[in-house]
Amino acid sequence: MVITTLFVLLFAFMLFGVPVAVALGTTTLITSFIFTDLDLMGVSSKIFDGLNKYTLMAIPMFILAGALLARGSSAGRIIEFAKSLVGHLPGGLPIAAILASIIFAAVSGSSPATVAAIGSVMYGAIKQAGYNEQFAIGTIATSGTLGILIPPSIVFIVYGVTADQSIGKLFMAGVIPGLMIGAMMMVTTYFLAKRSGFKAAKRASFKEQFKAFKDAFWALMIIVIVIGGIYGGIFTPTEAGAFSVMYALFISIFVYKDTKVKDLYQIVLDSAQTSSMIFFIIANAMLFAHFLTDEQIPQQITQMIIDANVSPLVFLLIVNIVLLLMGQFMEPSSVVMITVPLLLPIGVALGIDPIHLGVIMVVNMEIGMITPPVGLNLFVASGITGLSLKQVVVASLPMTTVLLIGLMLVTYIPAISLWLPTLMYG
Repeated sequence: MVITTLFVLLFAFMLFGVPVAVALGTTTLITSFIFTDLDLMGVSSKIFDGLNKYTLMAIPMFILAGALLARGSSAGRIIEFAKSLVGHLPGGLPIAAILASIIFAAVSGSSPATVAAIGSVMYGAIKQAGYNEQFAIGTIATSGTLGILIPPSIVFIVYGVTADQSIGKLFMAGVIPGLMIGAMMMVTTYFLAKRSGFKAAKRASFKEQFKAFKDAFWALMIIVIVIGGIYGGIFTPTEAGAFSVMYALFISIFVYKDTKVKDLYQIVLDSAQTSSMIFFIIANAMLFAHFLTDEQIPQQITQMIIDANVSPLVFLLIVNIVLLLMGQFMEPSSVVMITVPLLLPIGVALGIDPIHLGVIMVVNMEIGMITPPVGLNLFVASGITGLSLKQVVVASLPMTTVLLIGLMLVTYIPAISLWLPTLMYG
């Protein structure tokens, strides 16, 4: 009865358009009033304890670092570097947009920011080169989703805190799946362009490639600093976030000189608004998770699954279906915070590695970013191109299929996710 009331209320609130964070908190409080002796002082204490985690400090840091780089010329420099490497191939400009998205994802850690930064520059260039809208926006909207898979990833931090897993391991676990799916997108674009008769452009000379690399060097170095620093034990993921802010601030003001001191107030304000939204979701989701744990709901569901003799393969299929459906309606961090307390105990009981499960969740959230009605990347892509939401959805379908194939590979070949963190951390 408790489980039924909890989830009926939750989905009823969301059906009527109540923000996810408010729905989570309100649902938990109402159910607690009905079925338990609710201690309001205990509620505030649980929320504070949930947010009082050192690891969570990395979230506003990476958001601010990404905002600093997205506001300046870093994205443009990364795009020029990508074009110098692959621009000569059939479908070269769309492939360059995908490659630039992969690189910028490793700089910003944000999917919408990646779409906005790369799309605002590349959309017009791709159309001017004679490509149709499918190539011009479909590749940008979908490759931008890699921003939440390739480290540093805000969603991985949220999962790590919720599931009590190493953020460093999760970051490493996202590298190979991110590069693999990005490569699949580029290969698909190459063959689609070749079949459509798009001709290759002139290959950039080594001198031109070196110049593009030199121009983008300082922006590219943030990837080496963050990933190398975490792997080398120089700093924790949280410290890496703080360092990335200082580095982004330095190169934006003193190296590229594309950000003025007067611009910092608006950049910090925008980042604070984004961070506060995520933390409000986390606070209410923590309360929701505490209630689930106190009522032993995850344990009950786990026992039901085990008693039903569900195999790990079938369980993972169920997980993917549930997450794909939820991802269509909810923001990634919300889905993670809601589902981890329920799915993780079952996965562990069935022998599924928590790091592997985290990568599966994030890839599902990638697909959710480009599926209506609430796919955030669709709205960002629509906003920067002027195309309707329907046009963006249709243009994104080929790459959405690629993402689904990538999801199946990641789900059923654990080594794709686990090889690198195992190699680095043992």
